[in-house]
Amino acid sequence: MAEALLRELRRVLPALEAREGEPLRNYTSFGIGGPAELLLLPSSGEELASLCALLRSLGVKPLLLGNGSNVLAPDEGVKGAVIVTRRAQETARQGEKLVAACGAGLTKLASFAAEEGLTGLEFAYGIPGTLGGALIMNAGAYGGEMKDVTAAVTYLDGELRQRTAAGEALDFRYRHSRFGPEDVILRAELQLRAGDREAIRARCRELTEKRKASQPLEWPSAGSAFKRPRDGYAAALIDQAGLKGYAVGGAQVSEKHAGFVVNRGGATASDVKKLLEDVQKTVLDRSGVLLEPEIKIL
Repeated sequence: MAEALLRELRRVLPALEAREGEPLRNYTSFGIGGPAELLLLPSSGEELASLCALLRSLGVKPLLLGNGSNVLAPDEGVKGAVIVTRRAQETARQGEKLVAACGAGLTKLASFAAEEGLTGLEFAYGIPGTLGGALIMNAGAYGGEMKDVTAAVTYLDGELRQRTAAGEALDFRYRHSRFGPEDVILRAELQLRAGDREAIRARCRELTEKRKASQPLEWPSAGSAFKRPRDGYAAALIDQAGLKGYAVGGAQVSEKHAGFVVNRGGATASDVKKLLEDVQKTVLDRSGVLLEPEIKIL
């Protein structure tokens, strides 16, 4: 399948970068994952839209990844086509808005906003994801969320029709948005405000230091392993269950922050899944709370 598909892709989209058998561990922050049968790297939102249309015409349903920062890829790899969007980074200022493509990194976006003297995106500085993934899950940190700054999102629906959603239609809630697995985000308008450039930079530096002090940034991870439960915090419940430092193979509950699962070296997807299951069971037995994974298991 891959060879025939690759020939057609190169005929119709000759500038598209495509790689066969590329390990997904190179495209996930966990550093885990077997080979993608065919990995595709569009360089713009426009090329992404063209690629999705071409794959649809060929009967191929791709898996989409941004920066792979909140996913666990399987050890055996992925059959078919995987699209990695992180090269689609075009960004422009329009008044007090930023218009950015889905693959723009959040830290780069926050830095761009700071240099332009625009405030509101500081919370995203240091979040290791792309704009598309952040919109899908309404990513947030330190009191800010994507819902606070997102004015409109242009996307392809399940029929690959280009649409724009704004306001309440975005349906932002905690780690939730209107966008499902059939949707492909192309770009978004972020509504910011004019601010003091030095104050914005200082806030970004402050959040960087907070992350360094509290999060295990020295080890590969996928960010917070579990969503915040209705009452309390996942990290506290895991710590209270005596699971800080608990390990399965190369995967470990961080000794620094119990809400993170880290790859201490050679961890497999099977190790991580077993660890998550063990943590869920132990916390449920001890506290009666069933933790829901925030990591997306492919």
